[in-house]
Amino acid sequence: MRIDKFLKVSRLIKRRTVAKEACGKGRIKINEREVKPGAEVSIGDMVSIEMGNRVMKFKIKDIKEHVKKEEATDLYEEIIQ
Repeated sequence: MRIDKFLKVSRLIKRRTVAKEACGKGRIKINEREVKPGAEVSIGDMVSIEMGNRVMKFKIKDIKEHVKKEEATDLYEEIIQ
């Protein structure tokens, strides 16, 4: 699955266009590498999102095309630093 779509499906970022813009500006990284919106993610990948002064890190636990709002957090695990 593409990183921009995963971020939207998992509700880490609310809109796919915002996810695309964040990737284009180098704010999204997979396994410490800056990626484009079309980069593929897989289970076990580490994703970091830079939003302002904050950097959020997540490990991908599952990948699904569609999930309910209540199940969105089952797709990732937040890494606390």
